[in-house]
Amino acid sequence: MTKNNEVSTGIWKRALDAVMPVLLILAVVSAQALARAAKPQDNTEKRPMATQSKFYCNIKALNPVERAEHKRLTDKLIAARKEIVETEKGYEFQFDPSTVSLAELARWVAAEGKCCPFFDFHIDLERAGGLLCLRLTGEDGIKPFIRTEFQVPAK
Repeated sequence: MTKNNEVSTGIWKRALDAVMPVLLILAVVSAQALARAAKPQDNTEKRPMATQSKFYCNIKALNPVERAEHKRLTDKLIAARKEIVETEKGYEFQFDPSTVSLAELARWVAAEGKCCPFFDFHIDLERAGGLLCLRLTGEDGIKPFIRTEFQVPAK
C-alpha cells in the first residue's frame, strides 16, 4: 500500500469513528419517533402496572428474539450503573464507557422506545468520553414507574 493510500485510509477511519456515535443517536431518535407514532391495536398489547397508572408497556412491540436481547441489555445496564441521580423529572443513570458502550445504550434506548414510548430518553457522553449517562424522563408521575421498573433503591 502506498503512503498516500495509508493516509487516505487513516483519514476515512477517523472520520467514520467520529460520525458513528452521531448516527447511532439519530437511529435512536428515529426509533423513538416511530414508536410514538405506532399505537397498540387493542388493550391486550398493554401490561399495566399494579397501580393502574397511565404508563403501560407494549409487550408485543418486540419479537421474542428482540425481547431476549433487550432483557440482557436491561440486566447489564442495571448491574453496571455507577451512580443514580434523581432529577426533577426522572432519573439519570451513569455508566463507565469501558463497561457499557454508547452503541449498547443506543440499542437499549431504541428497543425501550418501542415498548415504552411514554419515556423521554437523553444520552450524554461527558468528561471527554469518560462518563456515559442515560436520563429517563416523562410526564408527571413517571418517577414511581422508573423506580419500580429499573430497580432504583429507596433513599
